[in-house]
Amino acid sequence: MNAIALQTVDRRSVFTRLDFRPKLFMMFTITMVAFIWEDPRLGGGLALAVLLSCLAAGIRAGYIRTVLALMLPFSALVILTQGFFSTTLITTLTGRQPDDFRMLIAFPSTWPLVGGAGLSWEGVLYALNIVAKSLTMTLVIALGVFTTDIDAMVVGLVKARVPYKIAFVFSATLRFFPLLFAKAQAIIEAQRLRGLALEGMGLLRRLRIYARIVVPLILSSLIDSQMLDVVLQSRAFNGSSDRTYLHRSRLKAADWIAIGLTGLFLAAAAIGYAVFGIGRFGGVLRP
Repeated sequence: MNAIALQTVDRRSVFTRLDFRPKLFMMFTITMVAFIWEDPRLGGGLALAVLLSCLAAGIRAGYIRTVLALMLPFSALVILTQGFFSTTLITTLTGRQPDDFRMLIAFPSTWPLVGGAGLSWEGVLYALNIVAKSLTMTLVIALGVFTTDIDAMVVGLVKARVPYKIAFVFSATLRFFPLLFAKAQAIIEAQRLRGLALEGMGLLRRLRIYARIVVPLILSSLIDSQMLDVVLQSRAFNGSSDRTYLHRSRLKAADWIAIGLTGLFLAAAAIGYAVFGIGRFGGVLRP
């Protein structure tokens, strides 16, 4: 569970020196481009670029491995569903008829229910694009959040005209996740001290054990949330952004350069897609 908990990078890099506002713009831009692009080659390249940026920023390889491992079942499900059932969607995007599809697996037409269906190469390509989109959106959030101190993040959000109440809820959520995972780990360790050997159990039995910690974990979380409510009321918290801040947020030259480059990338991706068809799904199927 420690690999999934919120973590910050251990070393400084270009990303850690940037203000949170250009990072926020970067996360928005990359998410929008990943959502627009349908070509799995461009989508996969964008996902690879974000993954390498995460490694360059110092995000732990264990976290990235955990994300990739968790996405494997999702990726397999997407490939199967889109490969078999995206015929109408691909026909709409490319104009190709089902008879023109390159079938990887085809069921005989005499078979009941699945007769005439099959796994097409076009469907697999579209599924790979969906997987690349999901991976990009997941890692780009980690790239922006894990390289920013939470206090600096709150100030950056307020400077970006985000209401202070929303920024506070966001920061409180980020601070709460490590506590949540730590308590879950403490409950599991308490069960180990009582002789519970999770390593020797099967998957289903282990899942049942994990399910049992949900009730004490929820009760403990409710107690913590009530304590937080009492603390905020005792300090007369009203959510106003008209307050003093310990940390300052000023855009430096590197921040403006990052904003400019990100804006150029967004404009180039939008113009390339709308005018030249760069990123459209049909492009990957051209001979």
